[in-house]
Amino acid sequence: MKCLKKLVKGVLWLLLLPFSYIIISLLLTFITVNNSHQTEIDTETIYLSTNGVHLNIILPITQIDKPLLKDIKYDNGDSYLSFGWGEENFYINTPNWSDLTLKNALKALFIKSSTLIHISRYGTKQSDWTEVKLSNIQLKQLNRYLRNSFKTDGSGHKIILPNQGYTPSDDFYKAHGNYTIFNTCNTWVNTGFKESGLKACLWTPFDFGLINTYK
Repeated sequence: MKCLKKLVKGVLWLLLLPFSYIIISLLLTFITVNNSHQTEIDTETIYLSTNGVHLNIILPITQIDKPLLKDIKYDNGDSYLSFGWGEENFYINTPNWSDLTLKNALKALFIKSSTLIHISRYGTKQSDWTEVKLSNIQLKQLNRYLRNSFKTDGSGHKIILPNQGYTPSDDFYKAHGNYTIFNTCNTWVNTGFKESGLKACLWTPFDFGLINTYK
């Protein structure tokens, strides 16, 4: 009987943990920071995009400073670069949601793992992007955040993964940081906004909190 009680108690705790994670995550998602009025004028424009799960930050190439743009592949016809961050194994082995496996999903969520930055190139603005207005100072801070997210080699160059992109217009680069359930792809984007003085969620693992802030 005691063994049965312990088993039931253990099962309840296992069920409580994900429930608590979701509730706390939702509460923190709906608390916004950097709401105070700023003195700088919002003269710049960037964008957010989502595939329904995963956020990306999109900058016009003209808004990207030279240190960030260094070593990043792009062509003369490209006008925008999209920056995403995520777990390395998941990124490489899950180009489409139909490729998702339980093993890769669990590994990404529960095993502290290495990360990549995914850069996609666009010639024109996409209709589903969400516009974000910001000041020149905030743009510089965001450039710095993105730049510091890249791992570099001994010579200070960004480390590209050759021939690993999904299409001819995207590439992966080695990134700093580890992916966990507390530091997801969307947490990375939200942290970038927070550190740049932009309105953001207090903390979030989701895409919708930050997107809805700017709609």
